[in-house]
Amino acid sequence: MSFSSAVGQTPLIELRALSHALGRRILGKAEFLNPGGSVKDRAARGIVDDAEARGVLQPGGALVEGTAGNTGIALALAARERGYGCIIAVPGDQSQEKIDLLRVFGADVRVIPPAPFTNPENYYHVARRIAEETPGAFWCNQFENTANRHAHEATTGPEIWEQTGGAIDAFVAAAGTGGTLAGIALALKARNSGVLTVLCDPMGSSLYNYVNRGVLEPEGDSDLEGIGIKRLTANFEGAPIDRAIRATDAEAIAMAHWLLDREGIFVGGSSGLNVLGAARVARELPAASTVVTILCDTGARYLSRIYNPSWMRENGFTKADALDALLG
Repeated sequence: MSFSSAVGQTPLIELRALSHALGRRILGKAEFLNPGGSVKDRAARGIVDDAEARGVLQPGGALVEGTAGNTGIALALAARERGYGCIIAVPGDQSQEKIDLLRVFGADVRVIPPAPFTNPENYYHVARRIAEETPGAFWCNQFENTANRHAHEATTGPEIWEQTGGAIDAFVAAAGTGGTLAGIALALKARNSGVLTVLCDPMGSSLYNYVNRGVLEPEGDSDLEGIGIKRLTANFEGAPIDRAIRATDAEAIAMAHWLLDREGIFVGGSSGLNVLGAARVARELPAASTVVTILCDTGARYLSRIYNPSWMRENGFTKADALDALLG
């Protein structure tokens, strides 16, 4: 079995302690068990497969992407598997673990000082320019390339439907590129339009207000990696999302620690946000309802941050023990 063929068919894990506390079934799609360690393996495979099929990526070429880390890690592994070069532009405020992994996996890593999207020196625009200036390069463009969304519509969504036997009342997740949430929502709604689809947005993102009010207005700020965005991407545009909720970094990080302490599941802050959102939506549904979310990546990529006691203290975060405090 190759790297690419091992992507997907991840288990759907019941979060038993949380489900018992809520009287509703909370299931997490264990995307951290993909061979590259995150949900982004699916998007990377879909983007590369599509580029090869369209002939815009040729043997001896290079994959170029601007990414907070996980997509880059997946692309670096795909490049190794298929014989491509790989150049990754990473914003400098991401965890060192991700940057180190990119280098171990053979990527040419360009660490870019953080800058707003409107600044031409933002990592996204730097990646585009690198691709334009590099012979044989293909800019993966995970935000606007809808091969990202199609990968989840074709694989992740149908897997969730099959693994639940169609007995799913709601799907809740955050969005970065929008590909995961949009693709899964499209797949689930095609099978049952009554499945509730909910965005759980971090502070600082514009999508909460976009879904609920139709305006791209950010409020607050977030340091969670890889999720939240201030613009509308091609992957998110037109997604059948019923409504949006949001949560703070402190709540998401506390839930990530709670999952480790109570469920034995070691995941990053975006997964904490997803599970927190799933729990809040579940409480609004009838008893015994089933809510599914995404466990995006492993907590090992955040040892220097959300699992580092010094970092937690310096940033004012605490490990919350009380479930009531986490669910708010």
